[in-house]
Amino acid sequence: MQFRLISGFLIFIGSYFPLTVILAVQDIPAAWWAQDLCTKATFKAGHCAFMPFEHPALTLSFSVVALLAVVLTWSSLRKLTFRFTIQINQAKAVPNELINYTFPYVVSFMGISYGESQKLLGFLVFLLWMFAITYKSGQILMNPLLIVFGWQLHEATIVINGTEEREVRVLTRGQLVPGRQRAEKIQDFYITKT
Repeated sequence: MQFRLISGFLIFIGSYFPLTVILAVQDIPAAWWAQDLCTKATFKAGHCAFMPFEHPALTLSFSVVALLAVVLTWSSLRKLTFRFTIQINQAKAVPNELINYTFPYVVSFMGISYGESQKLLGFLVFLLWMFAITYKSGQILMNPLLIVFGWQLHEATIVINGTEEREVRVLTRGQLVPGRQRAEKIQDFYITKT
């Protein structure tokens, strides 16, 4: 099974939800942090500011889209049908390739903000290139946000249909233990049912 372009893009965008939170916090001016907390009296007087962002349309749009992508990724993984039975002979956990996802987070601290449209547009073009490379190389599931959901990546020796032995990458919730498992293949990954 191959991810459709839109599904792959949602998984990719969802992995950058923490980046949207970082950019949102950076979009709150210092004056907002310095103001007094809202009380009943200040609320009645109309002195409470509930929208802290300098660029609320961009901040909320990107944050909501990324959050929806996270929710859709989570629900999609829960709804997978596991069509194959595989025998796992050996398995070892492997670290996710975080470098692809670390760089944009570092960049966010180096002058990217919602107030600078040229830099923001350049950064979006960079993310689109990263998506294209990740999607075409079959690495779309190398998503560090899945770690938060309890998913782990493993290298495993499996037997398919009782005859064919392969070395593959397996994504599973929790530890992958040797034995029979139900699985689904998506791009270059096997996903097992726990």
